Amino acid sequence: MTTPVACAHTGNRPSPHLARGIATADSLVAAAVEHTIAGAVLVVARNGKVLHERAFGWAELNDFQMHRLPHPRPMHTSTLFDLASVTKVMGTTMAVMMLASDGRIDVDAPVYRYLPDFRGVHLDSITVRQLLTHSAGLVQWQPLYYHASNEHETYEVIRQMPLQWGVGEGRHYSDLGFMLLGYIVEHVTRQPLDRYLADSLYTPLGLRSTTFLPKRRFTDFAATEQGNGYERHMVYDSTFGYRYRGDPAAWNGWRQYVLNGETDDGNSWYANGGVAGHAGLFSTAADLRVLLDLLLGHGSYGGRQYIRSEIVDRFLTRDQYQNFLGWMSPNELPEGSFSHNGFTGTYVLGVPKYGLSIVLLTNRQNMGTDARGYFPDVGPLDLAVAKAIIAGAGGR
Repeated sequence: MTTPVACAHTGNRPSPHLARGIATADSLVAAAVEHTIAGAVLVVARNGKVLHERAFGWAELNDFQMHRLPHPRPMHTSTLFDLASVTKVMGTTMAVMMLASDGRIDVDAPVYRYLPDFRGVHLDSITVRQLLTHSAGLVQWQPLYYHASNEHETYEVIRQMPLQWGVGEGRHYSDLGFMLLGYIVEHVTRQPLDRYLADSLYTPLGLRSTTFLPKRRFTDFAATEQGNGYERHMVYDSTFGYRYRGDPAAWNGWRQYVLNGETDDGNSWYANGGVAGHAGLFSTAADLRVLLDLLLGHGSYGGRQYIRSEIVDRFLTRDQYQNFLGWMSPNELPEGSFSHNGFTGTYVLGVPKYGLSIVLLTNRQNMGTDARGYFPDVGPLDLAVAKAIIAGAGGR
């Protein structure tokens, strides 16, 4: 089977060193197609100029039974991806940054300032900052859709759930914290999260493909999982990552088809109607590059200041857990680099030292799971691609 490759020529030429770095990155991604990923899109920009945009492989390679399709759908540079946890930074964190810039959210205020009934012996001391830094002590993950079918019910479940750790005790990555941040944005703006982001950020920036619930407008998606087998495994197998203490058979709404244009994340899809602070956003690599460039431009893009420069600096300053507010701080990359990945195989990286925006979106889930139930690990690919491009930018 011939693997398709689509390349968009941008008209901007990288330096010879950077061109070699990008070529190395291309080779790494191409070699992963049909092994660890079904397909991918890679975008590289420097100082606001797109140098490289390329699609690899297939948007959908395998059917629900994990049989290879006789006519797989090719990947395009315009294909939309389920961003999974990249929603946390390209959606929710951006919203909080804008509201902090406008003086409408104080990240050091207690959560109950914005969600007045978020009260209790331990809840009273949780701040917005702690939600952003995953240090609020909240449970990391539970199948909230077993107990809730809309965001109001989901909020009540989270509010009443005992904490898993002490407040501020350490960094424990939690989807629930970012769901709460999404609810805070909605309470402050009096708008649904998706509407606030569209009106205040995505549309003014000219982003045409960044949206929740994308099937209302789009048809070309990178396929993800064959149903919700992974989360079902998490619920039914107490040794598989997280332990669900309820009755696994009490709910049985699992999707039984390849997911295209529907967020893979169950707590977003089932419990929040597809719009949530932790997952549910869809976008293209080209759009995500703009959002990275917005931060590299200290909150300014296209002559407009969307976020005050000092707010960007505040969010991209390491905390006591050596991460940023919302964003991750990768140790193996140049100081100041900020990144985030998503469970579906998505990865975004900004490198201020070299003015680089790097977006690598893959649909690893369409390759299915191994004998233990795990999807292919694209972390090494993300890092290798980033290092190749950064080495080129540094003239090495």
